[in-house]
Amino acid sequence: MKPGVFTQIYIQLIFAVKNREALLINEYQKEVFSYMSRIASNLKHKSIIVNGMPDHIHIFIGLNPSVSISDTVYELKRSSSLFINNKKWFRGKFSWQEGYGAFSYSKSQIENVYNYI
Repeated sequence: MKPGVFTQIYIQLIFAVKNREALLINEYQKEVFSYMSRIASNLKHKSIIVNGMPDHIHIFIGLNPSVSISDTVYELKRSSSLFINNKKWFRGKFSWQEGYGAFSYSKSQIENVYNYI
């Protein structure tokens, strides 16, 4: 971002494992969620929380407006799929379902969204 630019854009991203399979079992979640948080940070977003269930994930970020939401989701899915597949946790190929949800929140809602996730 350029000097003198200030933004407060909070986005919750949600997307699912392909076919909503419950593959992200507790044993893998901490490592996957931590990795995805680092991806968001590498894109210069503020990673607030990453959490989810075995069949889907929630990512709450302070958005860097220089990187589009669609590019962010693309990179999160691409990099995390490679990471998970390199771990060889599954017989087949892990992948995310197409599509995603993206929801914006005001600063006053951060705590509620964080607690929800």
